[in-house]
Amino acid sequence: MARHVLPRSPSTNAEALRLAARMGGRAWVITHDQYQGRGRRGRSWAMPPGNFAGSLALRPEGDASQAALYSFVAALALSDALGATCGPSARLALKWPNDVLLNGGKVAGILLESAGQGPRVSALAVGIGVNLAAAPPPDPGAAFAPVSVAGETGITISPEDFLDLLAPAFAAWEARLLTEGFAPIRDAFLARAARLGETITARTGTTELTGRFDGIDASGALILTTAAGRQAVPAADVYF
Repeated sequence: MARHVLPRSPSTNAEALRLAARMGGRAWVITHDQYQGRGRRGRSWAMPPGNFAGSLALRPEGDASQAALYSFVAALALSDALGATCGPSARLALKWPNDVLLNGGKVAGILLESAGQGPRVSALAVGIGVNLAAAPPPDPGAAFAPVSVAGETGITISPEDFLDLLAPAFAAWEARLLTEGFAPIRDAFLARAARLGETITARTGTTELTGRFDGIDASGALILTTAAGRQAVPAADVYF
């Protein structure tokens, strides 16, 4: 699979979408200096030197709902790569829908961006940011304080070496998604999910729901059992 290492880039997701629109296969794009990175809901994503900023460019089969499942593939691949980097003593957990926690702090995030007409997705960028060397300044509105691999474990790894772990892990989980469907991906995610079975709060732009985290459904939506009953939450920021 092709790899593009850019000295500097405003956004690896933007570059990946440009690549995906004109290529037949797929490619990873990473940069040592991403200066216009972003997260969910338009938030900025700061990148101190030595951290990982990368995106996988691909042309997925299916519609937007199928493409959205790649967030769970990426989360599992990140968990595998971080586990291989940090060792068995590190406490890793997956926070629905798109963050990875290390020792209780946010170490990585995922952002999917797509292009296409109507419900069909013609190009997909799976954007991944990992605090390998340093944690950025805390965001007052964030649910968790940022942490870094180096700060929590004392282990240092270059972005290129981290991609050597991440890329095959992503390919393995993607192969399961394509051959077996979402069910084994969902089961694996829930086995690593933070606060499963516990009370959490899900906030959208207009509402706030508090209830027991009882899993995720076949579309990847959060299943929350509240005082008003069982509800599926397709998108939200989760706090606990």
